[in-house]
Amino acid sequence: MLKFVIVLSVVSYVLAAPTSEGLQPQLDGRIVGGVATTISSFPWQISLQFSGSHSCGGSVYSENIIVTAAHCLSDYPPLSAIRVRAGSTYWNSGGILSQVAAFKIHELYGQDGMSNDIAIIRLAAPLKFSSTIKPIPLAVTAPPDGAVAVVTGWGTKRSGSQTLPTQLQAVNLDVVSSETCGSDIYGYGEGISDTMICAYTTGKDSCQGDSGGPMVSGGVLVGVVSWGAGCAFPNFPGVYADVAALHTWVENNAKTI
Repeated sequence: MLKFVIVLSVVSYVLAAPTSEGLQPQLDGRIVGGVATTISSFPWQISLQFSGSHSCGGSVYSENIIVTAAHCLSDYPPLSAIRVRAGSTYWNSGGILSQVAAFKIHELYGQDGMSNDIAIIRLAAPLKFSSTIKPIPLAVTAPPDGAVAVVTGWGTKRSGSQTLPTQLQAVNLDVVSSETCGSDIYGYGEGISDTMICAYTTGKDSCQGDSGGPMVSGGVLVGVVSWGAGCAFPNFPGVYADVAALHTWVENNAKTI
């Protein structure tokens, strides 16, 4: 239920996702090179929690709909165990802690590696918007290579750490298009599909515990934290669900969930 990360070593978790030769997937990592921030700067950010513990991030789409990653919910946890905290700088206190009425994973997730890694959640009661709880619009066109984006979350800050920062973290990254990310410039090759977008800045990345969280550029949600090779590994960008490619799915299913 955390960001899938590939490491260049022997690992204990294996996915069906395509990997480059010599790479195998593992869960590991942290937001790398980020800084502490507050929810008033990123009021769309939520903490997705299972049985009282932070597991993933997500974004406020409307008063009762949250956008997150499909892999965060792929174990189909019982609704009674899921909570969403909105409106707080801290994942473990403050804001509004909401129950969940339903969730839906993209129907094609799991059929082609990590493609279509997006899901929506319907809250049991609508959120009341304020300075600390606001929706984020969905991108309808992907940003170009080199566009500045920001990723936020409560993922661990040190590789191998089991301790989550309680305060929200943010990191600035440069967008890498799916075409560029899957080219010979980087190391993923055919592992990058047309429902993915990447981001790469030396020494900075999102990672474990940040899954499902927002990548925002130009005031819109352009990506959902999905997977990557290590954390800030040279030549391996972080990989995100491409919201521009998937926004119609979110819009249509938000009406019927």
